[in-house]
Amino acid sequence: MSTAAPVAAPAAPALPPGARIATLDILRGVAVMGILAMNIVAFAMPFQAYPNPTAYGLESDADLASWVFSFILVDGKMRGLFSFLFGASTLLVIERAEAAGRSPAEVHYRRMVWLLVFGLLHFYFIWFGDILTLYALVGLILFAFRNLPLRSLMRWGIALVLVQTLLFASFAAGAFQLSQATAAANPDPALVEQWRGMQQGFAPLTGQPLADKLALYRDGYAGLVDQRLLQHTLEPLVSAAMFASETLAYMLFGMAALKSGFFRGDWAAARYRKWALTGFAIGVPAYAALAFLLIRDDFSVPMLFALWMAAATPFRPVMVVAIAALIILLTRRGGALVERIAAAGRAAFTNYLGTSILMTTFFYGYGLGFYGTMSRVELWLPVVAIWVLILLWSKPWLDRFRYGPFEWLWRSLARGRLEPMRKGGP
Repeated sequence: MSTAAPVAAPAAPALPPGARIATLDILRGVAVMGILAMNIVAFAMPFQAYPNPTAYGLESDADLASWVFSFILVDGKMRGLFSFLFGASTLLVIERAEAAGRSPAEVHYRRMVWLLVFGLLHFYFIWFGDILTLYALVGLILFAFRNLPLRSLMRWGIALVLVQTLLFASFAAGAFQLSQATAAANPDPALVEQWRGMQQGFAPLTGQPLADKLALYRDGYAGLVDQRLLQHTLEPLVSAAMFASETLAYMLFGMAALKSGFFRGDWAAARYRKWALTGFAIGVPAYAALAFLLIRDDFSVPMLFALWMAAATPFRPVMVVAIAALIILLTRRGGALVERIAAAGRAAFTNYLGTSILMTTFFYGYGLGFYGTMSRVELWLPVVAIWVLILLWSKPWLDRFRYGPFEWLWRSLARGRLEPMRKGGP
């Protein structure tokens, strides 16, 4: 990321109590809908298909084109944007607590503890692809950075992205070494076992393992919960540790984007345009090259580690900034659709959890049982259907109520009292 304009920009003043930043709501609405465009693969297919399209659901050139589009413009970018926004929103909450004379530490940590509870319940009882646990745990660290100036936030963020890149690069190096070692004559059985473990999340499932996976997700609710509670008990913590550096970096970038005025919509259109064009000029060719190399290599596991994980990491925040700048440019004049997107962002917590509930019910065996029955390009149908549902319900609800249902519950738990829900009511 460039360290030009936003690093030098002065910090924007704090908002008055209760005031909202429309730009943040709009971006959050786009992010919560965009995340589904990638998560849908993990809802509908064996997880190996998420990083590796050849693992499942690749039935035509249209499916491959869908993967290329998602890899370049969606994969990691919507999660990244959501993480940027989490950092910005956290800083806003802290600032408002200070302005109201409340303890910012108490307000922040109560929110993170309850977010952790939501995340763990989400993981164990709804869907394994939870991101809330990661946000809550990283959020515990985030508080320490709240008063850093813009330049320091950017430097910390860049350093943490580098750490994440090096971590993924070390995984890639290990994958190449194990691949070569196990391909030799009479390989060490211990190395063979390590290689099998490393392949689990990336290589296509075949035969009985694939049949077992499909049977699990097409069966009842109890088997899925037992698997998460008994076989993947520590997975939320392991996943958080693996992605903590990158996630913290994005949250710090989000704080910087708020302080610089970028997330407040304060910049001139020409400045947003410059950042969008620069980011896309760097990020799109880089991701397109990675996609080409992965396809040419037929998505081998070592190359997935090297390209999908490691090489993509430093370009991801560049693309996040470019996408955010473009969204801000396109939505500055408002309009009915923009208002509905902003409402979706105001209810992002409910929309995120609600999407998990609806999609698992649609795909899993205890619901409609569509798991493993749709190709990659066909998955855009439920994605668009959920987008329409989100845009239809969020604004009418928030016209009558102060918060989305899960936002209200989180706020009430964090404050230790029932918050007023209906507008104009007690």
